[in-house]
Amino acid sequence: MKMPYSSLDIAKWFINAIDRESGESISHLKIQKLLYYAAAWSRLLTGKDLFNERIEAWAHGPVVPEVFKALKQYGWEAIPPQALETEFDEDTTAVLKQVLDVYGEFSAKTLERMTHADRPWIEARGDLAPEARCENEIDKDSIAEFFTEKFGEYLSESLT
Repeated sequence: MKMPYSSLDIAKWFINAIDRESGESISHLKIQKLLYYAAAWSRLLTGKDLFNERIEAWAHGPVVPEVFKALKQYGWEAIPPQALETEFDEDTTAVLKQVLDVYGEFSAKTLERMTHADRPWIEARGDLAPEARCENEIDKDSIAEFFTEKFGEYLSESLT
């Protein structure tokens, strides 16, 4: 396993994995939520961080600022395919495919609502107003702990 990778490379993988022939597209908002879930599932399934960059508790949910800056020119529009020069190892690809299979069917706004219900995002924001600007980091250990509590028992049962 080569982890960690660049969060932008992970984002590009998701952008390119969307089935455009079926009419699907992917927005910046959706990419950010998929990155959050990919970070969580990587820790849960492999015990390793998928990427080193911070995840922050922005008003519309978890955001990796480096990816936001790199893709902000697309605004709320669909992001076109991106050049990807990184090859992911088999375990990473399996995690990314699982995340896309589970969360890819949801709209960006549904994913936003889902992440707003997660303890790591709530704790990182503290008592801030819903639309208040926030750059507080969502601790990756807290993400791993939350998802282990939420899905750990199910995973241990399915692996036995």
